[in-house]
Amino acid sequence: MASLREVRTRINSVQSTLKITSAMKMIASVKLHRAQALIENMLPYQRQLDKILRSFLKGDMDIDSPYVQQRQVKRVALVFFSSNSSLCGAFNANVIKMFLHLIGEYRLLGQENILIYPIGKKVEEAIRKMGFQTQGSFQHLSDKPNYEEASELAQTLMQMFVAKDIDRVELIYHHYITVGHQELIRENFLPIDLAEIEKEEEKDEKEDKSVINDYIVEPSVEELIANLLPQVLCHKMYTAAVDSDASEQAARMLAMQNASDNANDLIQDLTQQYNKGRQQAITNELLDIIGGSMR
Repeated sequence: MASLREVRTRINSVQSTLKITSAMKMIASVKLHRAQALIENMLPYQRQLDKILRSFLKGDMDIDSPYVQQRQVKRVALVFFSSNSSLCGAFNANVIKMFLHLIGEYRLLGQENILIYPIGKKVEEAIRKMGFQTQGSFQHLSDKPNYEEASELAQTLMQMFVAKDIDRVELIYHHYITVGHQELIRENFLPIDLAEIEKEEEKDEKEDKSVINDYIVEPSVEELIANLLPQVLCHKMYTAAVDSDASEQAARMLAMQNASDNANDLIQDLTQQYNKGRQQAITNELLDIIGGSMR
């Protein structure tokens, strides 16, 4: 059995850890509220932008855009979103697990034909430890998502796709649903899937049959779509970065909450153990005193 001094030392150690986890939970909570506010302000714009695009792309309209061209995949670009720091549960582990799955899926292309864009220090370090090359470092975009950097990355990928340097681009990120639920998403970035857009449009029409989208377009629908598609793709990249950031803070907040709860339970058990040991020591001293006085 541990001595009273050892138990007391361990209680102090756990209390110090509890202060750290509680502080980290509060910081994650503040960052989560900020990310939630950003998402709430951004979603109406994104939804309306997507709705306008779906309205023009549906039907028998012949879309002549390089971003919708489907071709055989000989070279692929994968964009992975993770965090720069740990202590956020299985957040980064899920991304790394998806990385291994995709590498296995595209293994026939050869490692040189799989371009990897790691957004975040953790996935970047894991990929390099496995011996894979990355297309740069984008840690700042994970820590503080901003539209300029996200747009720059999206435009780089779009230029490579138009030049046929790559045939497909996929995004892998966590989608924030609630504080306790974040879903890992594998989303196709390029080429734009017109069939999927038509499905979304049919879904919108079923949900709201009262609105008729009768747009007057100048100079032409084709020119509008040509200008709209790059904006939609840039915004999509930024949305993924913000969504991943919100999911990271929610995962860290939940992990620190669990750690704090476990620390409180451990402190309670250790305190009970300390009190029992102290009571036993006092009882032994009394017995020694009583036994000595009876001699």
